[in-house]
Amino acid sequence: MERFGMVIGLREEKMEEYKKIHASAWPEVLTMIKECNIQNYSIYLRKLDDGRYYLFSYFEYTGNDFPSDMEKMAADPTTQKWWSICKPCQQPLENRSAGEWWSSMEEVFHCD
Repeated sequence: MERFGMVIGLREEKMEEYKKIHASAWPEVLTMIKECNIQNYSIYLRKLDDGRYYLFSYFEYTGNDFPSDMEKMAADPTTQKWWSICKPCQQPLENRSAGEWWSSMEEVFHCD
């Protein structure tokens, strides 16, 4: 199992919309997440000292080919529609790596 932490900005004017759509996430999207070997997926919200809102996500990947599973998810029409609703709410970090939407984070500590 591999753990992932990711971060992205959240547009303040879209905060309530983002919370509302995630409060009733589409069952098909949740099924696809599980089919792509992701478990314990959580998203947290926090306003930081710079005055902006950020989302932090955590999930565990239990498969053996993360790139292929992410391609499968990205190819799913329902997931694409879900992302088309979520993405306008989000504000990617300026210093993200090429090809990233959510920015990957380095795990510096873990305790079982």
